[in-house]
Amino acid sequence: MVKNLSILFILLFVTHHSFAKGYTPTDTLRKAPLWAAKKGPYRPTRALKNDILHTQLEMRFDWLRQHALGSATITFKPYFYPQKTLELDAKGFDIKGIFQLDTLTRIDSTTKQVVTEYINDPLEYTYDKRLLTIKLRRTYSRFDTLHVLIDYVAKPNELPVGVAGPKGDKGLYFINADGMDEGKPQQIWTQGETEYNSCWMPTVDSPNEKMTQDFRLTVENRFKTLSNGKLVESRINSDSTRTDRWVQRLPHAPYLAAFVVGDFAVARDTVRPGLELSYYVEPQYAPYAKAIFGRTREMIQFFEEKFGVEFQWEKYAQIAVRDFVAGAMENTSMTVHAENVQNDSRALLDGNSDDVIAHELMHHWFGNLVTCESWVHLPLNEAYANYSEYLWNEHKKGAEEADLWGHGELQQYLGESEQKQEPLIRYNYTDMEDMFDNHSYAKGGRVLHMLRKYVGDEAFFTASRNYLIRHGYGTAEINDLREAFEDVTGEDLNWFFNQWFLSPGHANLKVEKTWNDGKVTLKVSQLQDSTYTPIYRLPLKVDVWVNGQKNTHEIVVNRARQTFEFPAAQRPDLVDFDVEKQLLGEVDYEKTKPELIFQYGHCDKYLARYEAITRLEGQMIDSTVRHVMMSAMNDKFWKIRQLAISNFSEYDGLQFNEVERIIQSKARVDAHPRVRMEAVITLGSFGDNSNDPLFREALNDSSYQVVSAALDAYLIGKPDDAADVALRFENAPNSEIVTAVANYYAGLAKPDQYEWFMQKMSKLKSAEIYNFLQVFGKYLIRSNADVQRKALPMLETTARNHPAYFVRFGAYQVLGLLTDIEGVKAMRKDIRNAERDPQLKNMYGQVGDF
Repeated sequence: MVKNLSILFILLFVTHHSFAKGYTPTDTLRKAPLWAAKKGPYRPTRALKNDILHTQLEMRFDWLRQHALGSATITFKPYFYPQKTLELDAKGFDIKGIFQLDTLTRIDSTTKQVVTEYINDPLEYTYDKRLLTIKLRRTYSRFDTLHVLIDYVAKPNELPVGVAGPKGDKGLYFINADGMDEGKPQQIWTQGETEYNSCWMPTVDSPNEKMTQDFRLTVENRFKTLSNGKLVESRINSDSTRTDRWVQRLPHAPYLAAFVVGDFAVARDTVRPGLELSYYVEPQYAPYAKAIFGRTREMIQFFEEKFGVEFQWEKYAQIAVRDFVAGAMENTSMTVHAENVQNDSRALLDGNSDDVIAHELMHHWFGNLVTCESWVHLPLNEAYANYSEYLWNEHKKGAEEADLWGHGELQQYLGESEQKQEPLIRYNYTDMEDMFDNHSYAKGGRVLHMLRKYVGDEAFFTASRNYLIRHGYGTAEINDLREAFEDVTGEDLNWFFNQWFLSPGHANLKVEKTWNDGKVTLKVSQLQDSTYTPIYRLPLKVDVWVNGQKNTHEIVVNRARQTFEFPAAQRPDLVDFDVEKQLLGEVDYEKTKPELIFQYGHCDKYLARYEAITRLEGQMIDSTVRHVMMSAMNDKFWKIRQLAISNFSEYDGLQFNEVERIIQSKARVDAHPRVRMEAVITLGSFGDNSNDPLFREALNDSSYQVVSAALDAYLIGKPDDAADVALRFENAPNSEIVTAVANYYAGLAKPDQYEWFMQKMSKLKSAEIYNFLQVFGKYLIRSNADVQRKALPMLETTARNHPAYFVRFGAYQVLGLLTDIEGVKAMRKDIRNAERDPQLKNMYGQVGDF
């Protein structure tokens, strides 16, 4: 699963980490960090009494009540020990009847064919709205295969207190069920991870269970359905409804079972005969479906070749739904995406969703084919899925794009590490949902990258392939992965897995360099608190540059204090530590200005050039630095160009005209839209822009991002035609442009523009509303009291009920601007107290009551 992509805004609440940040410990007694004390009980893998072999499910839907009417036939057998009961997870059901189905075989007198019939035998049961315990007719052994039928009603919106997850997860979601929300489609979709599919089907809701399935969904004929496996039958019923039968013939974990109902356009593709791809989007996005998802075919072929294991499932579908509670979910053979994956072809020029598409696809090997045996071992699923994003970027766009992505993941983990540091494999988590964090995802992916760098590409992908083959259609724990790598490399890798998977924290290094008597001396200190975090064994490479020539040295940092010496006939131009830039950690290593300038000019890795450019920021008074930065505006990689341009924001120093000329050229002709956007933003920082023709030119750029930046820069000066320009773009099909217009309208704060704000907000995707709310807050704070009061009901409803927690937070923030209005402080307090989502509750605690 991908966490919600819009979570990026939460980075506002974590400290920014520079490339070379470190810290110095004290020798005094320190209080244990809060995260070190927050431990839950030991979390064993669930013991299986019975093994669910197959689930046949017949389901209809009551849209008005938001109920699902189900009939589930569970085929199972005792796991090993004899059993006289069947225990099933079933959350909040109304049970209508339970029957044991015994088979009777006879010869039909007419057809003379063998016929198998079921004999229904009602069974006794006990039920506490969580666990359904069924008393079987007698005790059965592991050699018996049994069938139990359960008639029930699932009521996801009426789950008893404490049955839904901490975020209110309910497994089955009705969207716009009454059809009264104009502009929003009616949909039903499921979201089972971690253990929420038992909110709509009886099962053993645990990742170490595996089953096949046969789902028969009865819906109005105007709707399409999608589920796991293949559609084997679609039948029109006498009441004009339609029943679609989806059969999953290969076993998978119950949390990966899913279905979607709604009105969708479908585009199709194939990987090879027998493996169909399909892309389900809302009808208005039908022309762009292949542009959105069309690289999936190449991704499958790439991952198959890289890992040496074919895509195992019978089809692969991707579908975009409204108000999804995560970024995406890798249900077997059918990934569900949040609606923000849908974009028109022009928006796709600014960036696509390949990262999340690759992530969910990779789960079909790591997670769906081989499943973590418990949530303790979630990184076996998520670390590989996370790393697939690096691999795809590396393959499709090159190593620099991959390293840019990887550095972003490192920063996400380091930001989270200020609040908590946990082992990747957490046997003592407090809640299973806590596992879905930047440890399991971002840190996990970076650890796999270090493992790949250590053992080499051939060993890394061979061991990964062997792991998939050995445990395919089954489950695994972390030792299984370690053993797969040890079998290939012939090396005991406990040291690597113990320090990176089974211990908390990361490396904090201080590196000090001296040169004397023809040698370079590096003193390396590990500064992390070894009370909680190990002293790491770190195989690294060091480049010593002398007179423009490079010599590479391999070292192993494995002590708290260590000294390394390298020959150097003269003072080095640069000593580059961790040449591969693969270390998961923080490095405090001072470099002189000449060394950073040399580093930019001679090191080929993106992250080395990035370090040089970011650490030289703000030193443009130095002519050499200025020329390096001017040169960097033409770097081969777009991100370096963007950074160099941004470093000239509000610049008014020497060579200003030449600097401006270069940036103007970048704004007009650079190949990458983010570079053009940055150039427009930087030019906008130079002063009044209303008379600069470049900004009017940029309003016609092919990139929405560039147009948005140009609108902000142009309208801020309130030129004579500002109203006409705003009117031209106020109905643009892009949220960034609409938000730029909103920013201009917010400055005017005209009461008659209130309805425009409301109309635009109603049409935005969840991922877009947060930023728009911030601009709306600016509009309200400048508006009169009548307009402010008018907005309160909408803000309160959004802050309490919007499906996306970050949108609720945005509305709560805007209410914080209106606390002079009577009752708003009490309203915000009540909103805070009523919130169930632990992430949002934590955010409320961090920002306080402003």
